[in-house]
Amino acid sequence: MHVISHRKLKEFYESPGREDSKVALEKWYDDTVQAQWNNFSDLRKDFPSTDYVGNQHYIFNIRGNRYRLIVVVKFTIGRVFIRFVGTHEEYDRIKDCSTI
Repeated sequence: MHVISHRKLKEFYESPGREDSKVALEKWYDDTVQAQWNNFSDLRKDFPSTDYVGNQHYIFNIRGNRYRLIVVVKFTIGRVFIRFVGTHEEYDRIKDCSTI
């Protein structure tokens, strides 16, 4: 899969107080780049706790659910678009994850 954009992850884990997310986010990125997902079932084989929230939006728990990652996955073209990366508390303030 082609992830757009790795920079969002890097900016997040380089910000003060969030450095502990680096290893988990980089592992997610590496695993995703090497993946060849054709559907949600394929994705769940690599990330079993992933949730689908509609409108091609998927939520990943990062580092024991301390952080959340929301992405749009376009299976047909092999693209993953990062829409949100944040703490669980920041995620809880989002009203509708499928519109980010």
